[in-house]
Amino acid sequence: MMVMIVFLIPLLLPLASGQTFRWGPCPTPMVQPNFEINKYLGKWYEIEKLPASFEKGKCIEANYSLRPDNTIEVLNVQTYKGKIRKAEGTAVVQDMREPAKLGVSFSHFTPYAPYWVLSTDYNSISLVYSCTDVLRLFHVDFAWILSRSRILPAEAVYHAKEIFSRDNIDVSKMIPTDQQGCDGPF
Repeated sequence: MMVMIVFLIPLLLPLASGQTFRWGPCPTPMVQPNFEINKYLGKWYEIEKLPASFEKGKCIEANYSLRPDNTIEVLNVQTYKGKIRKAEGTAVVQDMREPAKLGVSFSHFTPYAPYWVLSTDYNSISLVYSCTDVLRLFHVDFAWILSRSRILPAEAVYHAKEIFSRDNIDVSKMIPTDQQGCDGPF
């Protein structure tokens, strides 16, 4: 088993460049109690994030809308190298007892990845976390601070990072998203 792990890790690392790796299994943070998806729908702007290879642009935003089949349409938009890039996906509530733990997929061929809403006031800020264990030896995690506006006061960002840290999520490598000059239509 150990020999297989030694060979597997070097093969996986290039596939996840720009991601945040940590030793050990994923943390299990608390999620938003009594989460209401209908209040969460709409447009959110990315303020800060842990590095993600699929998000290298600026003016990053996400729009969530309810489909007739009660799945959630996810439309992520960013400007990268002067061009608007869109990614369409689907989010689902995987367990109605924990509606803040959604799964999201951007392809019919990939499983749903965790999209956990740790905290939101629905009107100005949302803290989102995603983590995937790799053989419980290490994990790849993502964290986002989202806002209903393109800017968020520094004290709100500081408080958001405290919430992540309280739940044993290391956000020391978070980077701000450039939201300047983003007034064009998406």
